[in-house]
Amino acid sequence: MTDSRALSGRTALVTGGASGIGRAVAGRLAADGAHVLVLDRDETAAKEVASEVGGEHLVADLGDRAEIEDLGLGRDARIDILVNNAGFQHVAPIEDFDPDTFAAIHRVMLQAPFLLARALLPGMYASGWGRMVHVSSAHGHRASAYKSAYVSAKHGLEGLSKVIALEGADKGVTSNTVCPGYVRTPLVEGQIADQAASHGIAESDVLHDVLLARTAVKRLVEPEEVASMVAFLCGPGTSSITGTSHVMDGGWTAA
Repeated sequence: MTDSRALSGRTALVTGGASGIGRAVAGRLAADGAHVLVLDRDETAAKEVASEVGGEHLVADLGDRAEIEDLGLGRDARIDILVNNAGFQHVAPIEDFDPDTFAAIHRVMLQAPFLLARALLPGMYASGWGRMVHVSSAHGHRASAYKSAYVSAKHGLEGLSKVIALEGADKGVTSNTVCPGYVRTPLVEGQIADQAASHGIAESDVLHDVLLARTAVKRLVEPEEVASMVAFLCGPGTSSITGTSHVMDGGWTAA
């Protein structure tokens, strides 16, 4: 029997796929029929997720160009979908921001998406079909104090996505970003617990009065919501959706 799922026969590479948004994306794309390659620097967690979704795992530190090149990705890899999701955060005033940490964030969140796109685009062009979805952030559209590296990397990712969209427009390749606000991930939930402890307030107060203070929808974005948007952008009827940025921040940017 032919598999009628939307992404049957497609292969997807998801970076940072071992946890949080990446894990949800891997699961959703697999449910839609894709064969998923889970790329993460945590080999144990990557193996676990790959097993769950019936895919394969890849291990690399995306801050290391040599490790990316050692993956051997290229035209022969026959990867149809790239989801650039991996990232991390560091918070400090600019005058105190460690330059090495700034550079590391840019390597993982901007240089790595460029390197992966550079490797995979020839194969997508050759097949006449490809989907690139970059998990950006509300911070790809607006700034917050003390997040100079993260904000500038996400703004750069927005620009990179648009350039890929223009270059791939006549070759069947689309490129778009998804821009969530605060997502219910271990990273964000850890921030809530830390702030509650340091300020001596309830975690619910941190969520409502700090993280979501300017957000109309007073809840965290669920990883599965982001995964659904990614899957939509990879699915049927989306060949004209390219160079766009899809904000999922509960009204924060609008406010």
